[in-house]
Amino acid sequence: MRKKLVVIGNGMAAGRTIEQLLARAPSAYAITVFGAEARVNYNRIMLSPLLAGEKSFSEIVIHDEDWYARHGVKLRRGEKVVEIDRIRKSVRTEGGDIFAYDELVIATGSQPIVIPVPGADLPGVVTFRDLDDVDAMLTAAKTGGDAVVIGGGLLGLEAAAGLAARGMRVAIVHLMATLMERQLDPDAGELLRAAVEERGIEVLTRANTRAIVGEARVSGVQLADGRMLPADLVVMAVGIRPNAALAKSAGLDVKRGVTVDDFMRTSDPAIHAVGECVEHRGACYGLVAPLYDMADTLAARLAGAGSDGFSGALASTRLKVTGIDLFSAGDFSDRPDHQDIVLRNPARGVYKRVVLRDDRIVGAVLYGDAADGGFYFDLLRRGADIAPMRDSLIFGNSCQPAPGARLP
Repeated sequence: MRKKLVVIGNGMAAGRTIEQLLARAPSAYAITVFGAEARVNYNRIMLSPLLAGEKSFSEIVIHDEDWYARHGVKLRRGEKVVEIDRIRKSVRTEGGDIFAYDELVIATGSQPIVIPVPGADLPGVVTFRDLDDVDAMLTAAKTGGDAVVIGGGLLGLEAAAGLAARGMRVAIVHLMATLMERQLDPDAGELLRAAVEERGIEVLTRANTRAIVGEARVSGVQLADGRMLPADLVVMAVGIRPNAALAKSAGLDVKRGVTVDDFMRTSDPAIHAVGECVEHRGACYGLVAPLYDMADTLAARLAGAGSDGFSGALASTRLKVTGIDLFSAGDFSDRPDHQDIVLRNPARGVYKRVVLRDDRIVGAVLYGDAADGGFYFDLLRRGADIAPMRDSLIFGNSCQPAPGARLP
């Protein structure tokens, strides 16, 4: 008899886990998936192109209804699991249904952070995490008007660009001095600001939100310095936190996220966790590459296959805004043991900075020409010695000597 595998969550990490498990052990489990959203599994990375009108929903679906049917996976859409009974090894849905499991996977993802200011709960204030948020933004954009995006990070910029493309007047309110300060150094941040402003988007940095104002719905955003920005729509894009409440209520070990070992096991050997809800070796991840690495590790374990486990991951960032070419990875902080190699071409709007420590890349920021992002990221990830190519490194992969060639 097949074991019962219950998966709580139907996002990208859950979908990848099931896909890889079926590839390794197609008959090992009877799989039931609970998705709080009443939709099939779709690619959340593509929400920004969806908002901008560059993609349709059908184009971002990962697993459609036929996929679940073909693989015998029971998908219970729009059913939220509210309780895990570890003693009876069962889960209970919001509707009161009970489902038993032999193995349980928690893939509850993350929650958007909503800053606790007056008016944050007004109609017209949305986050940017799922298709419902995109639908709300598209509805608001139909009548034009003003949108304020709170947060100048990756998601905030993508939301702002999408709304501007839909015809809204958009302002970005960002607390820090430069945009995407966690991924970019100040020079690249200023180039990015100029490119965003060229799209007609107002950028307000060092700007703190005091309140969101309105009666029946939002009508403006008041800043701490007294300025008032008109707003028919407000998008909160200030970050995410692991959605670990269900795991915590079940008595599992939870810190920032659900704590797991290198094989995605929680403090209960019958329960695993994967994706944005997880904390692994003190780190939480919000980008797809490490989430897929976790999912592959978990699938191998559930299938009884050998695996080295998940040992952590380096993350790289690309901005999904048409016409803006940007890549960032690693550490580009100013430290005494860091050396910079920088290329600037103002005429082309190109800025490249590679950060070295002991002849190894520890960080890279590319703006205006990010074609070599993968090349630098591979060197960074492998800890490769770049001494033989140091003089030509900043010019990218095409300027490196062929394998086996003698260097002058």
